[in-house]
Amino acid sequence: MSALEGPTAAIRGRILLGDDRETEEIWVRGGRVSLTRPSAQGTNMQVLEGWAVPGLVDVHCHIGLAADGAVPVEEAEKQAVADRDAGVLLIRDAGSPLDTAWVHDRSDLPHLLRSGTHLARPKRYLRNYGLELESPELLPDAVRTQARRGDGWVKLVGDWIDRTLGADGDLRPLWPDDVLAEAVAVAHAEAARVTVHAFATETIDGLLAAGVDCIEHGTGMTAEHMAVAAERGIAVTPTLLQVGQFESIAAQADGKYPVYAERMRAMYANRYQQVRDLHAAGVQLLVGTDAGGTISHGRIADECAELVAAGLPAAEVVAMASWRARDYLGFGAVVEGSSADLVVYPADPREDIEVLRHPTAVVLRGTVYPTAR
Repeated sequence: MSALEGPTAAIRGRILLGDDRETEEIWVRGGRVSLTRPSAQGTNMQVLEGWAVPGLVDVHCHIGLAADGAVPVEEAEKQAVADRDAGVLLIRDAGSPLDTAWVHDRSDLPHLLRSGTHLARPKRYLRNYGLELESPELLPDAVRTQARRGDGWVKLVGDWIDRTLGADGDLRPLWPDDVLAEAVAVAHAEAARVTVHAFATETIDGLLAAGVDCIEHGTGMTAEHMAVAAERGIAVTPTLLQVGQFESIAAQADGKYPVYAERMRAMYANRYQQVRDLHAAGVQLLVGTDAGGTISHGRIADECAELVAAGLPAAEVVAMASWRARDYLGFGAVVEGSSADLVVYPADPREDIEVLRHPTAVVLRGTVYPTAR
């Protein structure tokens, strides 16, 4: 390798590549990783020193979504940049009313796996967020459309408050079990996986029977549900930032929907124990901020800190938010020739999760983005 062909960057220190993989130096050349020491340095090689991990992953994120629905492309771009600058270099977009396929053409924005548009029922989800199906029987065909539109994922809304019940209004499943099972089978036939928004306990049996691939929130899962999910390899994204808002949601429902308010408060109070129980049961946990809607982008460190506050070891959370999530989404390990997507920190985040708030450099597709954190 000549000087002109040499690496553009070198990362030195402690590079954490997996649960049992670590190295002291990585080189970046042509946007790709090299694990082999070059015979010559690049003419203007940049040296980054510290602790590094494969780019963080936000598996529950909504590029192009705000509290009232879709945002302009310019705002969606700002959302993606905020995630990148926080160290998130791979996003599974868990539903968006905005077609964000254009992100694939932007080398300066995180890798993106789109789930298409949320699939829900009329008045049974947040307004302007998803595709509202007039009849449950329309779900399988809608899943087929979204599977072909997205990047290997489909997002369903599994439950929401049913306000037609008046004061007894509470979370209720949106889909009959047989329709749900057919829809999941359709997605799998299209080589897509299915993830489902689910708060309520009553929703989970149908999801497990249908063979869904992932559950978002999972606040109502029982010990029996957790055991089945662990056995079948069904991952759960706890979204503690979102569940942390359940108390304020309950306060808004007080008086008009007391049953719903009581349930939301109970799930809020149990949120940390729920995460500990999921982890103890052996369920694969994913890290997702639920950014978009009412939660701002770039908060992956906050979500990780919440998981540690719940009682998970910091080293586990770092693994969950980095190399394990990459593997789950099919991006695999950082190896010779893989895309150079790494985040550099001044200290070891496995020892102190707060380190994730202060990346010193973000390397995306080989380009170094300094940060002010």
